Amino acid sequence: MILRDTERVLVVERMLVGHNKKEGFLKVSSVLTNRPKTKLLVDGGDPEETLRIKSLIGFVDGQTTNPSLIAKNPDIQRRLASGHQLSEQEEKDAYKKIVQSISPLVGDAGVSIEVFADLDSRAAEMLAQGQEMFTWIPNAYVKYPCTHEGLRAAEMSVQKSIRVNMTLCFSQEQAAAVYAATRGSKEPVYVSPFVGRLDDQSEDGMDLVKNIKKMYEGGDGHVHVLAASIRSINHLLCSFFLGAELATVPSKVLQEWAAAGFPRPDKDFTYKAIDAKGKPLKPIPYKELDLNLPWDSFDLAHELTTKGIQKFVADYRSTLRRSA
Repeated sequence: MILRDTERVLVVERMLVGHNKKEGFLKVSSVLTNRPKTKLLVDGGDPEETLRIKSLIGFVDGQTTNPSLIAKNPDIQRRLASGHQLSEQEEKDAYKKIVQSISPLVGDAGVSIEVFADLDSRAAEMLAQGQEMFTWIPNAYVKYPCTHEGLRAAEMSVQKSIRVNMTLCFSQEQAAAVYAATRGSKEPVYVSPFVGRLDDQSEDGMDLVKNIKKMYEGGDGHVHVLAASIRSINHLLCSFFLGAELATVPSKVLQEWAAAGFPRPDKDFTYKAIDAKGKPLKPIPYKELDLNLPWDSFDLAHELTTKGIQKFVADYRSTLRRSA
């Protein structure tokens, strides 16, 4: 079952430009007096989109960005369409400008900025990028991949009081390693299990969120689960139901959630673990893992992490000027 927020205040403004009603637009802003416990982040790379969502639902707790989303930014797309490929410095400057525009629009969940890393990137390279990116805005989280080198970079980052978000998480073992590598962090650490991409290969991605939450029950609470690769309202409601501390959601899904009246799951909520064709998804079994073990003792390998890094690299390079 799904509960709807009876305390919601819905404000509808009719705004007209000039005297022509065709030029007008209907702006709907929703002010929730009882916001979800799960913090909502926009998954995107366009500050204008963030502003539209904030106007629509009344708040945005944070934002996640990555090379693929930045490559889709309208300003970058316009530059590419005009025939201008970016240099690496121009790409970095553009990324910095985008996150600086997003930063004041969001709440205390911050803006996650992803390092440019390929499969050969070393921890020291990632750390150097992370240290610079962390200075771009006051509410930065630096995103590292759930790889051996990414975790080494995260371990060094938390020692330097750099907030981190461990991305491309596809296994409970990776989440256990994130916990162990960042133990002692003074700031909350995020781990981002990618739900939709597991669904794509017929596995129940929400099971991974559930399993990580269960595993962390015996921990000290320093790692927060950020449900990512959210594809539907069904995913979003299940994230609420499982108690994910955060969820990063594409604007399309947030718009659908608003149009549906901001539904919430009640205690009898049942998640429909099916794929886009209606076929049941394969359950992901829970594993008993010892969070006190060294982080590098866990099996970090996952083909989807590798594919995710390759996709980000390809999207990043698609914007770059080729060397002569």
